[in-house]
Amino acid sequence: MSGAYFARADVGQLVRDYPAGPAFLARFAGMSVDELRGLQERRFKALMARGWAIPFYQRLWGARGIEPDDIRSLDDLPRLPTYDKADLMASIAAHPPLGDFHGLEGGLGRSPLIMHTTSGTTGKPQVLLFGPRGRETGNLLIARMAHWMGLADGDVVHSVYGHGMINGGHYVREAFTRHTNALFLSAGTGAETRSAAQVRLMAEFGATVAVGFIDYIRTLAEVARAEGLEPGEDIRLRLIIGHLGTEDRRAVEAAWGGARAFDWYGVGDTGCIAAEGPERDGLYVWEDAQWLEICDVEDGTPLPSGARGDMVITTLYKSDVAPCIRFNTHDISALSPGGNPHGLPFRRIQGFMGRSDNMVKLRGINVFPHAISALIEGETALTGEFICHVRGQQMTVTLEHKAPAHGDMTALAARLRAGLGVEVAVRLVGPGATAADTQIETRQKPLRLIMEGG
Repeated sequence: MSGAYFARADVGQLVRDYPAGPAFLARFAGMSVDELRGLQERRFKALMARGWAIPFYQRLWGARGIEPDDIRSLDDLPRLPTYDKADLMASIAAHPPLGDFHGLEGGLGRSPLIMHTTSGTTGKPQVLLFGPRGRETGNLLIARMAHWMGLADGDVVHSVYGHGMINGGHYVREAFTRHTNALFLSAGTGAETRSAAQVRLMAEFGATVAVGFIDYIRTLAEVARAEGLEPGEDIRLRLIIGHLGTEDRRAVEAAWGGARAFDWYGVGDTGCIAAEGPERDGLYVWEDAQWLEICDVEDGTPLPSGARGDMVITTLYKSDVAPCIRFNTHDISALSPGGNPHGLPFRRIQGFMGRSDNMVKLRGINVFPHAISALIEGETALTGEFICHVRGQQMTVTLEHKAPAHGDMTALAARLRAGLGVEVAVRLVGPGATAADTQIETRQKPLRLIMEGG
């Protein structure tokens, strides 16, 4: 019928507009920055026209005295205010249950609509809404990412992304099953499919690729060994696609017998934003689809290449349902200077470095708990798992150690002090002892910080 999902999506045209695989390099390798900018401006113009038709943006921009003719190009974008999850939650509270940021014409039932939620890592889960074109474009960007990293026809992909109402597992499954020739195993989290069952599933079906949050993928290697399955022999992963951020790439690769681990970044509202290429030297921003600004955490002004700040995203393709125009992710990163060996016109970011709304100020120093992963890189006696407890001006970092009674807490404390710029206390516990606090078996993203009273 005329309102069917795929008819509205026009997937054939989307595949041409947002290519993946060999067509990706054929389209963009050698493209000039000016040619890319022309493409971006055309998509931005359509996006802004859509934004002005939505009450949420009319209210947000009108409060600043901004009128449609004030924003003529991407150069004018910093004149618009940013918004974040708190603004979307306020919209939902004022206009339950879906808010007024979606732009659904005529309400529910007039066109196909997909609804999921965030994982609730930073509070109450947020409603996420997608129309057919926005959803399928996001799926294509995931497929582009996977092919760019080396996914091949016939790969068996084991996914540990959660399902239920959470968006991640669903749209990753849609991307791999609709836009690749891989066999997809949607195992989910340890709460959905027990960890021991997951590694047996990987062995039985010959998993070659694992996708999901790197903490749990690393944990599965230990579970496999406990189940008598040797990573690299009984389970021969060759590719791991996860959210490395500041995690220890070498540790997860060693745990899985030398599989190559790749990093990517995205959020529920925007979809896939950036991903590593074959050389794994920074994450390429999909700039035909996403416009990324690095902005000062305090005053919101755009920052130059190399400076750390909040990632603010304008999703150029999402102009059907719930457009994203200057969405402040509150995730910290920095743009990488220089070109790339592929002749792509896309900029790169250095990856996820922590959250500005999860930052702790200790004795005048800004501390990002996620940075601890990189600081303990190479410590083979550690499992890589940790949790931070903050009480007042004191942080205690609890590290999992394979033999905690023999660990050198003094040396570890000195390493953390040098990297974080502030004195912290260190506590060593055995493997698995932080799991109750991090909730690694049940959460999409394990907790790394617990604020205590007093």
